[in-house]
Amino acid sequence: MPVAFTTRDLTKTYGEGRSAVHALRGVDVEIPAGEIVVMLGASGSGKSTLLNILGGLDRPSSGTVHFRDLCLTDLNDARLTRFRRQHVGFVFQFYNLMPSLTARENVELVTEIAENPMAPEEALEVVGLKQRVDHFPSQLSGGEQQRVAIARAIAKQPEVLFCDEPTGALDSATGRAVLEVLHEVNARLGATVLMVTHAANIAGMAHRVIRLADGQIREVEVNATRIAPAEVVW
Repeated sequence: MPVAFTTRDLTKTYGEGRSAVHALRGVDVEIPAGEIVVMLGASGSGKSTLLNILGGLDRPSSGTVHFRDLCLTDLNDARLTRFRRQHVGFVFQFYNLMPSLTARENVELVTEIAENPMAPEEALEVVGLKQRVDHFPSQLSGGEQQRVAIARAIAKQPEVLFCDEPTGALDSATGRAVLEVLHEVNARLGATVLMVTHAANIAGMAHRVIRLADGQIREVEVNATRIAPAEVVW
């Protein structure tokens, strides 16, 4: 199976001396392409730091990160920006939508700079919002706003979709609906989906679960049998 990401002896330290925070401590991991991967751990375990480094939003203190054959740790800021633009999409816990723009216009923000984008209407249809394209964020529920954020992320047809606590601000029914969309994105577009969460209940829908604690990977588990998003217990 092709590998999307490989890290070797990855560390990240914030600050210096006695006040230094060691967010990552020698992380070695391989993430296969085309899977849904859940990175699971308590607050402070290093999961969001790892996600940000893999996504090119942050740099490690030491060690290496490869996306396929591309060494991200060798890239300057301009080339790292190009990597993010060409290969990855991001979905965060808080939707970061422009309140003065409709759903379609929020998605268009990405399609205008992407090399091979979907039409905004197509991306919104993938996430089940075909009938809501002209609605503003204030006219949408929390789950619908998150789905617009996902549509915006997938509209440039990324190879990898990074999701940082995508259901953290949602109730159970809405959270399951968002998980259904992420499942559909993986199945329909073939995108690798990397999802950070502290909610262990989500792990069952993943192909692979990476458990972190104290800046280190404690366990990598492959799910022989996966559950459907609708089966996730909140």
